[in-house]
Amino acid sequence: MNIDRRRFLGTIAATGAVLAAPAAIGQTRPRVVVIGGGTGGATCARYLAKDSDGALDVTLVEPAEVYYTCFFSNLYIGGFREFESLAHRYDKLTGDYGITHARFMATGVDRAAGTVTLAGGEVLAYDRLVIAPGIDFVDGSVPGWDLAQAEVMPHAYKAGPQTQLLKRQVEAMREGGTFCMVAPPNPYRCPPGPYERVSMVAHVLKAKNPTAKILIVDPKEKYSKQGLFEEGWEKHYPGMITRIGPDFGAANVEVRPDAMEVVIDGEVEKVDVCNVIPAQKAGTISATAGVTDDGGWAPVNPHSMASRADPRVFVLGDASAQGDMPKSGFSANSQAKVAAMTIRAELTGSKAFPAKYSNTCWSLIDTDDGVKVGASYVATDEKIASVDSFISQTGEDADLRKATYEESLGWYAGITADIFG
Repeated sequence: MNIDRRRFLGTIAATGAVLAAPAAIGQTRPRVVVIGGGTGGATCARYLAKDSDGALDVTLVEPAEVYYTCFFSNLYIGGFREFESLAHRYDKLTGDYGITHARFMATGVDRAAGTVTLAGGEVLAYDRLVIAPGIDFVDGSVPGWDLAQAEVMPHAYKAGPQTQLLKRQVEAMREGGTFCMVAPPNPYRCPPGPYERVSMVAHVLKAKNPTAKILIVDPKEKYSKQGLFEEGWEKHYPGMITRIGPDFGAANVEVRPDAMEVVIDGEVEKVDVCNVIPAQKAGTISATAGVTDDGGWAPVNPHSMASRADPRVFVLGDASAQGDMPKSGFSANSQAKVAAMTIRAELTGSKAFPAKYSNTCWSLIDTDDGVKVGASYVATDEKIASVDSFISQTGEDADLRKATYEESLGWYAGITADIFG
C-alpha cells in the first residue's frame, strides 16, 4: 500500500514499538526494508514479496511516486521515445504484491539496532536491509561545477527534469553552435551511456542544426564500444564530433557556467550547451550506513550481494563494488534477484541456488543502427567474474543493426515489466 506522511505518522503512533525494534513482541513476519525504488530496489522488493508468497513484510523506501529510467533516456533526447515512456509507477508493487511504499527519504541507518530512520524522524525496523540508492556525484570532481550549476550545465545522469532540460537546450542551440560533454572518469553508471548520448545529440543536430559541432572532453584513454561509436559517427555524422582525451588535456578541465566556457588544460573554449557528467559514487545513504570503502562504493559478497561490512545488509546495482559487472540497469536487475533469493532463504528457510549474473547494454547510434555488449558472470570468493562476453562488430550490415535495435525495445518492455510488475 502507499502511505502518505499523515497516515504513516498515525501508523507509527499506534505501533511504534513494533517499528522500533527488530525483535518486537507480536512480530509475525520477518521484515525487509528496501531503500531505493530504482531498478535494483524495485526488482528486489517485487521478487521478495512474490516468491515468499506473503511470508515477508516488505517495505520500499522511495520518496518518488514515479520512477524514470535512466536507461533509454538518451533515446528521448534523440527523439526516438516520448518522455512518459520512461515513467513507471509503483501501483502494481503495492496493489498486486502487498509491498508497502513509504514515500520518504531514508536519512539514517543504525545497523546495530537494525533500524532505518526516515525524513521527519520515523523509524523502520528490519531483519534484512537492502540498499539500492543508485549514484551520487563526487563534489569538486569537475572544478567550477556543483549541483547548484546543474540548471545551467545539466548532468542529466539521473533521469527526469534534468533529461528534459538537456533536450530543450540542445534543440534551442544557435545555428552552428557547440555542444560540449564533459565525460566522467571510471567507474560510473552505464559505461556506453555518454557516447550513446553524443550519438543522440548528433542525430538531433544533423536534422535541425547541421553546422553545429560536438566536443567531448574525456578523462579516459578509452571507453566502452569505442570502435563501434567512432565507426558510426564517421558514417552518420562526419566532421561533427571531436573527442579530446587525456593526452590532449582532458584530464585537466574546468567549467565556467556563468560564461558558458570550458577550460581544457588552460585553453578556453566557448560553448553553447555543456553536459557535465561528474565523477560518481554510491548514493549517500550507503556511506551513512557505513558500508562504503575509500573509493565511495559499497563492497559486497559476490555470492549474495550482502555487504562486506554487514551480512544483514545487501547493496545492489550502481552503488555496489562487486567486480566485473558494469553499472547498468540489466546488472542491477540481475543482482537484485540473487539478493532476493538469498534473503528469502535466510528468513524463510527456502532453498538458495548458486548465484549467476548476466548483463547486456544496447546503444543506438542513429536510426535503426543499434549495437550491444554483454557478458555472463559467476560468483567467486573475490568478485563477480566475467566468464563469457560478446560485442557487436564493426562493419555489420544494416539488417543486423536494425534487429539489434528492435531487440533492445523488446528488452526494455520486458525488464520494466519484471521490475514494476
